[in-house]
Amino acid sequence: MLLDTYGRVATDLRVSLTDRCNLRCTYCMPEEGLQWLGKSDLLTDDEIVRLIEIAVTSLGVTEVRFTGGEPLLRPGLVGIVERCAALEPRPRMSLTTNGIGLKRTAAALKAAGLDRVNVSLDTLRPEVFKTLTRRDRHKDVVEGMAAARDAGLTPVKINAVLMPGLNDDEAPDLLAWAIDQGYELRFIEQMPLDAQHGWKRSGMITAGDILQSLRTRFELTEEGQEARGAAPAERWIVDGGPATVGVIASVTRPFCRACDRTRLTADGQVRTCLFATEESDLRGALRSGAPDEEIADLWKKAMWGKKAGSGLDDPSFLQPARPMSAIGG
Repeated sequence: MLLDTYGRVATDLRVSLTDRCNLRCTYCMPEEGLQWLGKSDLLTDDEIVRLIEIAVTSLGVTEVRFTGGEPLLRPGLVGIVERCAALEPRPRMSLTTNGIGLKRTAAALKAAGLDRVNVSLDTLRPEVFKTLTRRDRHKDVVEGMAAARDAGLTPVKINAVLMPGLNDDEAPDLLAWAIDQGYELRFIEQMPLDAQHGWKRSGMITAGDILQSLRTRFELTEEGQEARGAAPAERWIVDGGPATVGVIASVTRPFCRACDRTRLTADGQVRTCLFATEESDLRGALRSGAPDEEIADLWKKAMWGKKAGSGLDDPSFLQPARPMSAIGG
């Protein structure tokens, strides 16, 4: 198993399939994009499946989340999902996406074995979406979410980030719309993972701000820690249920003590935390012919060194050099 010195066991694997994205969200990357990884730097489909197999069959991983960048840009995605669905024991598999390509891929992903999707949607207003993402693709995202729901990739979860002066007034509207459409909404505090390193704690919309806004229209009842488990989102029952809303307060109310995640970047590096400044190379071991047992031991060693927390509350905190698009969310 992937145990650390604080007694936490990682059973949830986040796999970045590419660092590329077809949006340019202001809280993630500059308008001109980034210097993308070269093809030879990326893990191949076979290498990805092999590492996931090691994680599932030898290291106790039970959940696999495919991320990016934008994972729907990975040409071999459907095949990767299908091969991982055939593993014994079979992991539960989900995908975090911006939703643009879901309309054309949702049915194929469901048939391949994907269980559900998380879709990023920060606003209901197309003009605000264009400002936030620098792309006029709001309609595509909304249609992609509907396609995922209709294909059975449920529950469809929405990830929303609120930004000052742009969409910070939309929390109640987003929740009302999500409930009407049958989606589960989760707000995420903006995190210091932007490529521009422009994040400032003083300018972010906090969990407290979000909840205050939601309570102007809804009655919220906290589910509590027992129901939450290791999930990153604190959840509230809306107007007596059954609908819920979540808030991932990575900055102001971190959940590090219950973290059960391990992360694999698109170029084959193990990351113990989104905010880690160190990585452990598995790609080199793969390509040098290392057996599965040796790779598993390297992974165990990496996770054993996981720190107690993200360090966000430490005045000496340094933002990771690699942005979210390279790490995988």
